[in-house]
Amino acid sequence: MQIDPTVFLVDDDDGVRASITRLLTASGLHVRSFASAQEFLADSDRDGPGCLVLDLRMPEIDGLELQEALRDGDSTQPIIFLTGHGGVPESVAAMKAGATDFFEKPAEPSELLAAVDRAIALDARQRGEKLELGDLERRLHTLTPREREVFERVVAGRLNKQIAYELGVSEKTVKVHRGRVMEKMETSSLAELARLAERLGVGVELT
Repeated sequence: MQIDPTVFLVDDDDGVRASITRLLTASGLHVRSFASAQEFLADSDRDGPGCLVLDLRMPEIDGLELQEALRDGDSTQPIIFLTGHGGVPESVAAMKAGATDFFEKPAEPSELLAAVDRAIALDARQRGEKLELGDLERRLHTLTPREREVFERVVAGRLNKQIAYELGVSEKTVKVHRGRVMEKMETSSLAELARLAERLGVGVELT
């Protein structure tokens, strides 16, 4: 079941939360708002698809600290920062840490909406890539140790006879293992197998 994206809004200013929520919901977006970073971190559903619109300066845990906490927790949710005190050092720090956009309050509505659309699209791509990589890793784990050795050498460019010599087996055996690797990795060509290997970080150096 596909879950609709949510804009998670964190700002300690009640008026800002209300106005941004109205803007986003009027555009058909689902919004969940929080008055503090602590409130957001305590929410069990905060890792769902979507993006985060985050106030830079808040009491106790500020925006940059929350960004760091999420990054340390392996969150990939795109973050859009808002601030009423536009400081260059803070904006640079936020962008270097992976923020997708940074706006001074009050943000231009059309620009904020465009930024949210970009962030949601980025989140969807990242989640899709993560699922795809998980599937590739599942396939990789179905290989036997010998098939893994053959896989690594095939994508490194070695010929069957070279692989046979290195592993101390016959070329016929290498061909059998190679066929099983292609089948288990669900590929139909060496080029496709090489692309999967690159994504998985699989391979050995030619000597």
